Amino acid sequence: MTFQTLGDFARYLESLGELHRVSIEVDPYLEITEIATRALKENRPAVLFEHVKGSTYPVVVNTLASYRRCELALNKHPEQLGEELVNFMMDALPPKPSALLKHKSIFKRFLKTRNKSVSSAISQEIVERPNLDELPILTCWPEDGGRFITLPQVITYDPRNGKRNMGMYRMHVFDRETTGMHWQIQKGGGFHFYQAEKLGREFELAVAIGTDPALLLATIAALPEGIDEAMFAGFLRGRRTEFVKAKSLSIQVPANAEFILEGVVPLHERRLEGPFGDHFGHYSAAAEFPVFHIKSVTHRRDAVYPATVVGIPPMEDKWLGDATQMILAPLARLIHSEITDMWAYYEAGFHNLLVVAVDQRYQKEAMKTALGLMGMSQLSLTKCIILVSEGVNVKDFDAVMKSVRDNFDPHFDFVMIPKVPLDTLDFTSFKMSLGSKMIVDATRKARGIDEARRRIDELMDKWIRAKELDKRIVDVNLVHDSLLLVKVVSHLPNHESRIPSVRTLDESSHRPSENPESTIGSQIVQKLVSLPELSSISLIAAVSEDVDLHDKESYIWGVFTRFDCERDVVFTEQKLHGISPIYKGVMGIDATWKEGYPKPLRMTDEVKKKVEERWESYWK
Repeated sequence: MTFQTLGDFARYLESLGELHRVSIEVDPYLEITEIATRALKENRPAVLFEHVKGSTYPVVVNTLASYRRCELALNKHPEQLGEELVNFMMDALPPKPSALLKHKSIFKRFLKTRNKSVSSAISQEIVERPNLDELPILTCWPEDGGRFITLPQVITYDPRNGKRNMGMYRMHVFDRETTGMHWQIQKGGGFHFYQAEKLGREFELAVAIGTDPALLLATIAALPEGIDEAMFAGFLRGRRTEFVKAKSLSIQVPANAEFILEGVVPLHERRLEGPFGDHFGHYSAAAEFPVFHIKSVTHRRDAVYPATVVGIPPMEDKWLGDATQMILAPLARLIHSEITDMWAYYEAGFHNLLVVAVDQRYQKEAMKTALGLMGMSQLSLTKCIILVSEGVNVKDFDAVMKSVRDNFDPHFDFVMIPKVPLDTLDFTSFKMSLGSKMIVDATRKARGIDEARRRIDELMDKWIRAKELDKRIVDVNLVHDSLLLVKVVSHLPNHESRIPSVRTLDESSHRPSENPESTIGSQIVQKLVSLPELSSISLIAAVSEDVDLHDKESYIWGVFTRFDCERDVVFTEQKLHGISPIYKGVMGIDATWKEGYPKPLRMTDEVKKKVEERWESYWK
């Protein structure tokens, strides 16, 4: 079954018990966030709020917050779709009739990638002057800078050649007719705007809010630059994507959206945008970004406003991100035939941890592969790559840690790359969009690993007693005999603490001491990696008190979102040989929260209490 509109999909979900209507009035200020978050964690259906305070439009959340709903949206499990796609591409290059016949279902989808222009559209049933105050736009977290549109599908056109891009960038509402345009680095819309400023041309764009699920998934997919997301959506749904001429602009806009915002982004205008509670589980501080001026709003009759909430994982973006990488990750084999599988961990915010399985045909081919991936499109924002051998389940963190235990020798298998582009949302380097990356090669080697690594069973009692070594250690856990997690006393911010107010390219004002040993976490990590009795362990990571060492989602998040590779990684022994760094022994990571980091997200006790008291009434 294919869906032309968000409404079609919502009605189908409701018919299957996958969408629930809430009839009592709810508040878009924090309350919907708490309901959506709790509903997701309890595996509840998607939620349609029929009466939202301050607006006549209903709000729908969590429409794709499960693998089942993603499968319903695509009429096929995304993993199956990805395998069928890559098999077709491999068989059909060069094109031959037998391949097209063998993969006729996929071939039929390709025939639907050509977009279609229409003369009238449901997204233009109503045309109005801009007034964002009428929309039920959420304030998601207590210290957000205001209301944010969280599912905007931004349509831009390259001023040089007219190529279209659709991307999703949060939009901070400034007033009735202006918003921020949060173009992070390596985003297609931002590249188009860069060209417009370079050429001095007016920059028109439109924002679709509430499209069919295929177009939504295509919008967030990490497609190569220059590939039209709308064409990819046609492939996903097996039906052409329809566009119509905008009412106040010269460009085309999606014909079947709930809302369309039409406007311009003036050249060289910037305004402070944020802070915003983001998918790394912390507030991203305010920074200067371009400004979107809305000229007109069009929408369908009886429109529904969709929203999503991001924060400490898992949130809905877990399933959105997993679905798109299940479809696209297999395509990496077309460029790197040695890759057998790859997986970005939602627990780490996707960009912070990528595991790649490689069929290594010559010495250090896997390292070559990792360096290549770090230069590819959205994968260029990856901070940490762990390489494993063919056959290792890249989605199983325990299996990955076992490979690290058995195969990782930092003297040969560790590369750190300083002073390179980094995800704009990554705050760990204290420099906006700049930081460091690392590669851990845990593929099987002909050489052996020190036998001390294999005597872990003889040392179990020693890691358990690790917290006796320092009174600042409050808990420990050993993950698959490889990663020793240490929770330490730390100074997490409270509600009254002030987060860094503005992000700039030089954020030295927010840095802690340049001496990394100034933090408790660093002191403890340095101490532990130097202990001979812990030499059988591959990795030791110190985390803060808000991390649950016995919950995998929590500790992957706690480790991989809070360290800078260049500053916070140490080894038992590290020295220079000429200009080449030499690393030996146990690898230590100070992943504690540090002064100058933004605050982790937390809902207010008042809102939690309100939702708890009303919980049963939401589900009547």
